[in-house]
Amino acid sequence: MTKKPGRRVTLFVTCIVDQVYPGIGFATAKLLQAQGIEVHVPRGLTCCGQMAFNAGFRDEAYAVAARTIEVLRGQGDVVIPSGSCTAMIRHLYPELFQRSPYADPAADLIARTYEISEYLVDVLGVEDVGARFQGSLAYHDSCHGLRYLGLGRQARTLLGHVAQADVRPLPSHDQCCGFGGLFAVKQAAISEAMLKNKLTDIEATDPDLVVMGDASCMTQIGGGLSRQGRRTRARHLVEVLANMTNERP
Repeated sequence: MTKKPGRRVTLFVTCIVDQVYPGIGFATAKLLQAQGIEVHVPRGLTCCGQMAFNAGFRDEAYAVAARTIEVLRGQGDVVIPSGSCTAMIRHLYPELFQRSPYADPAADLIARTYEISEYLVDVLGVEDVGARFQGSLAYHDSCHGLRYLGLGRQARTLLGHVAQADVRPLPSHDQCCGFGGLFAVKQAAISEAMLKNKLTDIEATDPDLVVMGDASCMTQIGGGLSRQGRRTRARHLVEVLANMTNERP
């Protein structure tokens, strides 16, 4: 590993990480600090506004997202352990803030916002973070990271350097798990059918861990695995890379 000294990064941990999976935030910070990067989390940083935006509450989304822009002004590179939240900023802020006083500040934030695997591989040029896992892994491509950001190669590059790990291809790795935020609530039957397909593919692969880059997908898939009594556990990519897969049940 080659450390990249002199950088300072703002970590945007996301709502679900802050409230439900704080270990993902700590794992992300650990990975960045291992590269000699100073990690900063500004006070008052809350939500990117995606939930309100996707539900059609544009005024509420505007208020929340505008506050995010204000908090992140002048904060340097912003790194997020979520393709979903990164996609909201990079691809949907232009729509939300077009012809508004926040159009230029939004463009500035967009230009310096990165998903964690993207930042490690494409910005820092890091492929081996010193991770080890004695067992089998399979990677699920979360929808926003794959379709909005074109991610997937970066995570697989990083997982390919995890010592002792048996990385197995997951059938239909690019098919949705059925979460989709409010979709899982409003279209529960469709969501459950999509999850069933995903669980069938995971069962066929039989990995120790199914790995992904979004805590929301991890919740959906992990919940399904638990309800079926499967031995496979769902983990976020950063938990694997930071050797923190056993930090929670």
